[in-house]
Amino acid sequence: MNFDFTYYTPTKIYFGRNALLNLRTELPKYGPTVLMVYGRNSIKKNGLYDAVMEYMKEAGKTVVELSGVMSNPTADKLREGVELARKHKVDLVLAVGGGSVVDCSKGIAASAKAEGDVFTRFWVNQEEVTNDTLPVAAVLTMAGTGSEMNTGSVITETATKQKIGRLFDERLAPRFSILNPEYTMTLPEYQMKSGIFDTFSHLMEQYFSDTEVTTSDYLNEGLMRGLIANARKAVANPTDYEARSNLMWAATVALNGLMGLGKSQDWNVHGIEHQIGAYTDCAHGMGLAAISPTYYRHIYKNGLPRFVAFARNVWDICDDSLSDEEVALAGIDALENFMRECGMYPTLAELGVTEDMIDDIAKTATIYGGYKKVSSAEVADILREAM
Repeated sequence: MNFDFTYYTPTKIYFGRNALLNLRTELPKYGPTVLMVYGRNSIKKNGLYDAVMEYMKEAGKTVVELSGVMSNPTADKLREGVELARKHKVDLVLAVGGGSVVDCSKGIAASAKAEGDVFTRFWVNQEEVTNDTLPVAAVLTMAGTGSEMNTGSVITETATKQKIGRLFDERLAPRFSILNPEYTMTLPEYQMKSGIFDTFSHLMEQYFSDTEVTTSDYLNEGLMRGLIANARKAVANPTDYEARSNLMWAATVALNGLMGLGKSQDWNVHGIEHQIGAYTDCAHGMGLAAISPTYYRHIYKNGLPRFVAFARNVWDICDDSLSDEEVALAGIDALENFMRECGMYPTLAELGVTEDMIDDIAKTATIYGGYKKVSSAEVADILREAM
């Protein structure tokens, strides 16, 4: 292991068909007023809203609602939630929805007792949160982001086209998260596929770094193989509970910290996609999918041993007649073929990127490091190739 680390997660996971019952145990632990954060109408159509409200009523809670959280939650929606939390002196922020709803809820919980413009302070300037925070919890309806078991939060300022992620301290990890795979089956298939690739991207960005093989890498390879197998099952039959449950748990484990322990990590694909999303409001996972094979073909020579391992250990490419470079490229080809097979390899043009956006996206994308320090010009080349 290349780096020392401390690992701690305060999140309790309730998983399975009857997981929602645990609201009876958890809600009484918090004060009388709950801010329930959710998206548009899906939780009302599928009955989840009514079920949660019944448990709220049973626990004697006063419920304040923030609805309409979008797939890329905005700074304005964050500010709206902060004002509600302050006005009603809420005791718990409960996210009922996908990762974007959970991200927004963490931001509200971090910011409700802060001063000044919270987006500028906590996202643009990445200030440490020194004020008191509110507890946050989640009832998850979409698998992919891993936000249900980490401290990350991504918020978009539409006026300035800034989509910025940050990690908070452990106080902003959900105190508990309820994961029922059945809730994910009511979402459109496009969103399911987007979440699958978001999970895959999280795994790859933690895998493609350093040269030493760590325990985390062995775990990661197993998760990627499982993700591939269950993605194929879920695409063939979106109501396959076993496949959807495996995908949901894989998404959680992919970004709860385990896969990156002791590693440097490479989050450049996310850094580039965040700006694609800021300009187009595309589904996050699909934005990642559009650029990943192109990005990895651009850098693979700089981390050749790891790309060879990816090809051999994840995709079973074991032809001894191939050179290491040929094996590495075959692994990236296998990834692309899998994406096409599952219907999750759009072009950037299909996601709404236009030629006049490319240079601005490239200039504002955050480059974190990785095997190769790519320049803005190289990012622009990658984007044009992915059009």
